Amino acid sequence: MCCDPRLVKLPTVKKSGAGSAKLIRLMEMLDELVAEGRRVLLFSQFTSMLALIEERLAAVEIAFVKITGEVQDRATPVKRFQAGDVPVFLISLKAGGTGLNLTAADTVILYDPWWNPAVEAQAIDRSHRIGQDKPVFVHRLITQNTIEEKMLELQHRKGALAEGLFDPDASGPLNITADDIELLLAAP
Repeated sequence: MCCDPRLVKLPTVKKSGAGSAKLIRLMEMLDELVAEGRRVLLFSQFTSMLALIEERLAAVEIAFVKITGEVQDRATPVKRFQAGDVPVFLISLKAGGTGLNLTAADTVILYDPWWNPAVEAQAIDRSHRIGQDKPVFVHRLITQNTIEEKMLELQHRKGALAEGLFDPDASGPLNITADDIELLLAAP
């Protein structure tokens, strides 16, 4: 729902004709980034969201390539992006999280947060490879006052907990508080 109401397959949502402020903002960003000559990796965990983005890119004539789990030939889109033929690369988080070397990118956009920060880090790392010679900017699109903000909070808490578990300089043997244990054992 945070990505685009059209992803929710309910009759009331379809009747409402509600649009996506996040998609509108993304398109504003892409217009600016492409005009500046930026090379963008755009990740979403939802292939149906990538299809909606693809429609908008085609409508405004921004060239792109795409990799999802359905794409058999991964080499061709990678070559086209690396060669500068297209400024935007749409990638599903699962299909593009590993095995890609995309050093032509200087911008990474995570359209929706993933509950596992390691998966996001792997996606971002597609641009941080041997041969990268420019800074890479990362944008996370988060819808305010939604579950997306809660997911980010959970990611930060999980990261802090992991650091406490493995930090040899932690004040206690594991540096785990009662709140940390509650977070781990709380019902989903």
